[in-house]
Amino acid sequence: QVQLVESGGGLVQAGGSLRLSCTASGRTFSSNAMGWFRQAPGKEREFVAAINGNNENTFYTKSLKGRFTVSRDNAKNTVYLQMNSLKPEDTAVYYCAAGKSSSYLGDYNYWGQGTQVTVSS
Repeated sequence: QVQLVESGGGLVQAGGSLRLSCTASGRTFSSNAMGWFRQAPGKEREFVAAINGNNENTFYTKSLKGRFTVSRDNAKNTVYLQMNSLKPEDTAVYYCAAGKSSSYLGDYNYWGQGTQVTVSS
């Protein structure tokens, strides 16, 4: 069983930055790929970024690559999402998830509770 807790969300002006963190319980953190997803009001949850267990491969939804960066520190059981040049359309609840390295929600077995990111114009 893996429990995930996100933090770092908040209110930021357009053009600003935030770094989200997701800390996992359990000793199998490094064996799991970690993904970030987001869900805006009235919209489906969508893939943002993912990183595999050994930190060698990352991938992003095309529209966000260049502004968002995913990383992880296996010694701290933590995955990060650095978000730069934020736009109002980035406003959403951001979730981290553990599972298979994929952009598909169904490949992730464990989910955090989400952290709200609000970008004002």
